[in-house]
Amino acid sequence: MNSHLNQLREAVENGLAQLSFPAEPTKLYEPIRYTLSLGGKRIRPILTLLGAQLMGLDPKKAMHQALAIEIFHNFTLVHDDIMDDAEVRRSLPTVHKKWDEDVALLSGDGMMILAYQELFQAESSKLPQLQSIFSKAAMEVCEGQQLDMDFATRSDVSIDEYLEMIRLKTAVLLGAAASIGAVVGGANDDQIISIKKFAESMGIVFQIRDDYLDAFGAQSEFGKQIGGDIKEGKRTWLYLKALELCSTDSERTEIIDAMNYSDPEKRIEQVLNSYERLGIKDKAEEEINRMSQESTLLLENVEGDEKTKELLKELVQFLMGRTT
Repeated sequence: MNSHLNQLREAVENGLAQLSFPAEPTKLYEPIRYTLSLGGKRIRPILTLLGAQLMGLDPKKAMHQALAIEIFHNFTLVHDDIMDDAEVRRSLPTVHKKWDEDVALLSGDGMMILAYQELFQAESSKLPQLQSIFSKAAMEVCEGQQLDMDFATRSDVSIDEYLEMIRLKTAVLLGAAASIGAVVGGANDDQIISIKKFAESMGIVFQIRDDYLDAFGAQSEFGKQIGGDIKEGKRTWLYLKALELCSTDSERTEIIDAMNYSDPEKRIEQVLNSYERLGIKDKAEEEINRMSQESTLLLENVEGDEKTKELLKELVQFLMGRTT
């Protein structure tokens, strides 16, 4: 990651570390501290800081809003992990496994409230717009999560439906992150719309790459169990593309049946075998490259500081795993 991007990431880490929580109740605040200390790329708060910088503002003046985005994101992860019954997050036990589901639910709710508290530490004239962008994105994330769960019981999900689901579940929060930073930086409506389009596009590519890593990555690098999406029966881009590439009904039935195996380990093995046979790894890499190029092109429509636009391009490249 670029040195300036690293500096922004370190500033976010410092901001999270400096958040102060009461000592009691321990089971409310300790899981929040634990969750926020797990690390991660911190892409969303970095986008908020870059959104402000793009408008010519010192990015650290948008730190409260950047922390709001990251706290909210982590709240969604805690609740998602419960729904997915995930055991590992960033190579460490998930909150509901380390404590229990009730503790995870309540600490997640607490993080949602903390996110709004951070968001509202801004000029009063900007609060209505900040609240509108944040609340809309928060509701759309919930819509995306519900669609994701609905798709697990459907056999007729299309790739277009899937792309809309990940736009809601993942991409809109990246769009909101960049937009909120731009609002703090004094952006006009056209600038807010253009940075939102770019960041949402980046978010869709990010999610497809996440799907890719879930199937073909290394757990030590991915931070989650490999094959977790298959284990949960999720209709990912890889799974839907595999069905699309089947040349016969019997091939298609074989993949559908494999996804429905009661033994999760056998399910993962059989679905991954189907992916290998159909060349899904190469197809996914081609799609990720194509969409990341489209995302970068959208930056050309963003009016703002040119050096910051270059940093945003580098951020896309970093997310695609092309830089260290």
